[in-house]
Amino acid sequence: MARSPRALRWWPAALAVVLAAGCAACSPLYVIKAGLAEWEILRARRPIPEVLSDPTVADDVKGKLSFVLEARRFAAHELGIDVGEAYTMYTRLDRDTLAMVLSAAYRHRLVPKTWWFPIVGRVPYRGYFSLDGALEAQRKLEEEGFDTYLRPTAAFSTLGWFNDPVLSTMLRADDVEVVETVLHELAHRHLFVPGRVSFNESFATFVGRVGAARFFCTRQGGGPDTVKCLRAQARWRDVQRFSVFIDTLVAELNGLYGDPELPSDEKVRRREVVFRKALEEFDAEVAPRLESLTFAGFRRTPLNNATLLARVRYYHRLPDFQAFLDAHGGDLVAALSDLKERAPDAEDPFSLLPTGAPPG
Repeated sequence: MARSPRALRWWPAALAVVLAAGCAACSPLYVIKAGLAEWEILRARRPIPEVLSDPTVADDVKGKLSFVLEARRFAAHELGIDVGEAYTMYTRLDRDTLAMVLSAAYRHRLVPKTWWFPIVGRVPYRGYFSLDGALEAQRKLEEEGFDTYLRPTAAFSTLGWFNDPVLSTMLRADDVEVVETVLHELAHRHLFVPGRVSFNESFATFVGRVGAARFFCTRQGGGPDTVKCLRAQARWRDVQRFSVFIDTLVAELNGLYGDPELPSDEKVRRREVVFRKALEEFDAEVAPRLESLTFAGFRRTPLNNATLLARVRYYHRLPDFQAFLDAHGGDLVAALSDLKERAPDAEDPFSLLPTGAPPG
């Protein structure tokens, strides 16, 4: 049913109130604030064709928005993703960061603190549109004894509930990353398993990276020998290398944390040795092999269980996703269709992937 522009503008806030009323396990005030922030984003949208014809808009913004529209068509026609009306509009924010994302984890085990929300189920993070609010929440979690990680985010997906706009924060990256981000977020519209954050985000990383490489290597005006094609392919190899490193570190820590003979404080002490050796390994063995990405944010951020789990959510078993694609003869559409059909009913969606795949 069509809605008037006025009704559409108020819809996010109204939905937030409805969700808050039925959300006994989360803060109603938090949900309302998130809904109002979303409303402000949607209220400021402009159709991308209108922005492209605006002489006051910078050429680099127009160029990236043109790539966004092309990436939408690619996702719909080449990948079989129902893109709806997502990313047909643009919102210019008055800040450099869309929101702050706060996550937390227990110090003596690799288990995240989770929050429950309607529709998406339990998730291991909360978003804040206020830095002060995020810092206050982080302080309280640390007082309770949790490891924490507070990071900015430039994009998000409402999973098809609303017409997600392109945000100005998304356009600070280069063309390859802009296309990767769009395809990553659209992947959530194609497949989202409630309560399976690590699978959902790793799946979206796979779709975004492989899709971006296909996009730049096959598009008219592109090709297999173009800079952007080669860069996108190199970045997919890089994230697979990082995935192997992160998964290996997680396996070692799980062995430490799972030792029933060690008290909690001893586990916390010994983990620092594991962290230090892992960073030395990253500098000596992983970083020199990277072709396009640097993972500088990972290297700059103090390593703890929360910062580690935040990486695992996006980089878990990425070589196995590539092996799954290879098992489908490199047919990305068939691979995505297969996962969409089987993942929602699987006890563990990762069980659908081959194991022991070689690193990229």
